[in-house]
Amino acid sequence: MVEFKVVIQCCTLYTLLLLLPGVIPQFTKKTFSYNEEDLLPLSDKCFCKLEGQIDDCSCKVDTVDDFNNKRIFPRLKSLLAKDYFRYFQYQPNKKCPFWDATSGKCASNYCQVKNCATTDLPPGISGEIVETGYTRVVENKYTPEAQNKIVTEATCDGHDSDVEDEVDVTISEKVTNDLMNWKRHDEAENMFCEIESESCTDCVHVDLTKNLERYTGYNGEASRRIWRTIYEENCFSPKGTTTKSTFSAAFGPETIKNMCLEKRAFFRAVSGLHTSITIHLTANYPLKKEHSAPFLKTADTWGPNLELFHQRFDPESTNGQGPYWLKNLYFVYLLELRALAKAAPYLTQQTFFTGRMSEDKETVIAVKELLSLVQSFPDHFDETSMFTGGRQAEELKIEFREHFKNITRVIDCVGCDKCKLWGKLQVTGLGTALKILFSGEFDKPTIAGLPRVKEDLKLARNEIVALFNAFGKISTSIVELERFREMLRKR
Repeated sequence: MVEFKVVIQCCTLYTLLLLLPGVIPQFTKKTFSYNEEDLLPLSDKCFCKLEGQIDDCSCKVDTVDDFNNKRIFPRLKSLLAKDYFRYFQYQPNKKCPFWDATSGKCASNYCQVKNCATTDLPPGISGEIVETGYTRVVENKYTPEAQNKIVTEATCDGHDSDVEDEVDVTISEKVTNDLMNWKRHDEAENMFCEIESESCTDCVHVDLTKNLERYTGYNGEASRRIWRTIYEENCFSPKGTTTKSTFSAAFGPETIKNMCLEKRAFFRAVSGLHTSITIHLTANYPLKKEHSAPFLKTADTWGPNLELFHQRFDPESTNGQGPYWLKNLYFVYLLELRALAKAAPYLTQQTFFTGRMSEDKETVIAVKELLSLVQSFPDHFDETSMFTGGRQAEELKIEFREHFKNITRVIDCVGCDKCKLWGKLQVTGLGTALKILFSGEFDKPTIAGLPRVKEDLKLARNEIVALFNAFGKISTSIVELERFREMLRKR
């Protein structure tokens, strides 16, 4: 009613001016200044930048939407329910290396994680049975047992020779340890995140389908400190930037436009991951809370919280940055999509062993079908344009890798167990994607016919699980975006 009266009054004033002799009113854009985004309907404000070309990529937003929502997401959702991808190993009680994180511990039931008992795991994952052949069980030639075997095989007939110039092929324990340390060092050189050993005694397995990523209520200074540390200390943030506002990623496109491509890509990838996590928390919100003991089934109703989504991404509440953060989601999607495509020749040769033969065969087929779709995408991210230029580029790559590896350490400071679980998984998945794209391991052509022994394996099981699940979370976020868009249109 108020807006209607204002319109009538303006029209009346304009009519009166026209009736005055010699007066021709001049209404300029400056007279009634406004921001074009202010005139957009509520449904379009958050999505005003989600069109056209994705920053630092040649692909367009609508191309990704169509490809993901109609082709990738349905297959990916089905694949991630398979046993091989359901179980993730991580170390929940690893100490925060930067500050005392005990004071910010979340006590809510929603923050808790239910671990798997060994008896609940598939036999191939628990270690009850092992895969036969050379794909999993490979002898370590530096162990004492292997050395004894080498000694007995020193002569053709298996017996000791009395030839005085026989070569001593044994290796001392110190040299053996040195060789193993060198091997671990070489492997670490190509790692973008810290990966726990499969034999880690402090690690646990979790069933991801029973510990869904949802809103937990973990917020306040403890949560902001995590994101502030990630952005300010690890994202190559230019001097003078700060993330002390309500939203951690306070610096946006205007701040990073003068940064080099590699540093922009780093920021967009982390920002896109942050955006995806935020979308999942707003899309899976406790609409109706029921108090109960931990892990017992309750009548809680979970669903999208439109107001929270609007608050997190509306330009007015994010200093105009929300729509850009949403666009960064598409950047990290393309980055991880390209990693899957690049590693496809290697991944299609894996057996995805869980010890359940029928299930494993289905998984192999499902992976091949998904990767065939991934490879068919017409406009992949081009990683070859990054880290070119000799020594300086190599130094930047090392810095790039160490910055991301440090983010994996920051996740150990998260005070919410479920947030830490999903943070670990998604950061590990993104780190694995970066390893595929930039370590050089996947740039070498694979020679057909060679056995895939342990030394040739490029990804651990946990890396593969994290890679597919992390991409699954990004894919789901893009689907959820469309749901939020439709909800805003109907308001």
